[in-house]
Amino acid sequence: MKVIAIAGSNRKGSSSTGLAKYIVAALRRQGVQADLFDLHQDPLPFFSPDQLHDDHEGLHRLKRMTAAADGIVLASPEYHGSISGVLKNALDHLSQDYFNGKPVLSVTSSGGPVGVSSLTQMQAIVRNLHGVNCPEWISISGEQSMLFAREAAAYMPEHPALDRVHGALHCFLDMLHRLRGQLNAESSDERRFVR
Repeated sequence: MKVIAIAGSNRKGSSSTGLAKYIVAALRRQGVQADLFDLHQDPLPFFSPDQLHDDHEGLHRLKRMTAAADGIVLASPEYHGSISGVLKNALDHLSQDYFNGKPVLSVTSSGGPVGVSSLTQMQAIVRNLHGVNCPEWISISGEQSMLFAREAAAYMPEHPALDRVHGALHCFLDMLHRLRGQLNAESSDERRFVR
């Protein structure tokens, strides 16, 4: 089972990227092949319908990783009640082919109150891309952000925010198993029908 986490911040030391790294590490501990695409380290060209950017290595890698994934995690800071411009740009480069029928977990980090506006917008984009929104989501703010300032492998103290993170991951993994099993069953039915 494969998951891609797309970290949608272009700031070094971003708490939303730290949270995405923590999620990738937690998924790997569950036996999931999880990888991170960090938009700070691998910036993408501005999307334009007139220019496909087929020669851009980072964009080609993002498309390849997303196409191969069984599930997707989208992580963004909340800027002015919305997702980051770099994450929106990355999603503009991807079509329904990359999201269709795949479970998607939305994750946000906000300097102020819980980032409900950015979560709502991410979930609307996922619906338009024909992904399947996880009914649970993760939003951190204020002091919770400091939990994810360290590297993912570093010691993580006990904190109520981590219960929320692991609860949402449990829901996401359950969806992933169910939808993947359903897709495998449909593929088997199609093969039987062809015979």
